[in-house]
Amino acid sequence: MNRVASCIGYSELPPLRAIVGAALVAFAALSTSCQKAEGSPAAPSGPQPPPGEVWLTPSQVKDARIEVAAVAPQDVDDTILTSGTVSLDDKRTGHVFSPVTGRVLTIMAQLGQRVKRGDPLATIESPDVGSAVSDVHKAEADLIAAEHDLRRKKELYEQKAGSAADLESSQDTYGRAKAEVERARQKETLLRIGNVDSVTQVYALTSPVDGEVLLRNINPGIEVQGQYSGGATQELFTIGELDRVWVLANLFEMDLARVQVGAPAAVTVVAYPGLSFDGRVDWVSGGLDPGTRSATVRCTFDNPGQRLRPMMYAQVQISVDRKKALAIPREALLRVGDDKVVFTQLGESEGRVKFARVNVDVDEGESSPWLEVKHGLDAGQTIVVNGGILLLSIL
Repeated sequence: MNRVASCIGYSELPPLRAIVGAALVAFAALSTSCQKAEGSPAAPSGPQPPPGEVWLTPSQVKDARIEVAAVAPQDVDDTILTSGTVSLDDKRTGHVFSPVTGRVLTIMAQLGQRVKRGDPLATIESPDVGSAVSDVHKAEADLIAAEHDLRRKKELYEQKAGSAADLESSQDTYGRAKAEVERARQKETLLRIGNVDSVTQVYALTSPVDGEVLLRNINPGIEVQGQYSGGATQELFTIGELDRVWVLANLFEMDLARVQVGAPAAVTVVAYPGLSFDGRVDWVSGGLDPGTRSATVRCTFDNPGQRLRPMMYAQVQISVDRKKALAIPREALLRVGDDKVVFTQLGESEGRVKFARVNVDVDEGESSPWLEVKHGLDAGQTIVVNGGILLLSIL
């Protein structure tokens, strides 16, 4: 057993302790079934297998849990491995900022609560509300005054009692007043996206999309900065859906031409070891990051159990160069020194199932579950996909 284990590549096998234990148990079962009654000799009877072959009875095959499968064309692909970060689907996410500066009065939306578009999230008491309304009224009054002045100057000019300079000055004043009215009304319109009470100067933040409250950065009584005040603003709420998420990964320049939109992708995360999530590439950036010389690739994943959470680190596998080719499962391949071998099932005769060791040449694509066969096997041949290490130990 030590000689066999030392000549087999560890990268292709399970942990050594598990292999040795399984081989000893199976080998003991085979030895026991080959012996007759206690005390009888274990000398073989009948024809013996030639070099490179192992003959077992059907019961021995069953006890050793040897599994076989036919060699056939499979969907073979290469796999690009990279790292990425789970992100929200921006097309279904709303980031809520306050357009006004003021003090938070009440909070209606709690973390995890589902809201619909237009539902109130919080109320803010702000003097900006009253200022916006008063600015409109003042601008409208100034426009009326400018319009009256322009009319008088025009009449005086037509009667040769006023100068052209006075008329032009009045026209400029009227134009500025008209522009100020448009500006004031536009600001009032922006504020009225929420629910405005101009009497109490209370502004209600509302949800821009349907979804779940994923983030809340405010509490009652704190002061918030408005977007139109010129200061630094803070995101107060994030509303979104987690049933579908993005994974943003880095793609090196050498692999850029191989990845196409629609290519299958799979991710694994530390929180769920052994669990893989399947999705597809839906966007590849048109430029490279000058610092890392890599492009960003975006993959979309359905997330019904909400196991993938924003900002999780993920290992990303993108399938490329897909083709149909004769292939064998990766677990069927064994290494003996520099040789790559598999066991084929030759058939059954005289109550023995015959297996033969065959050297093969395969393309060991990175992380691919199937290995393309270049030489050594033909379609339809039956190979051992589980238990080959035991057969190797008997040779």
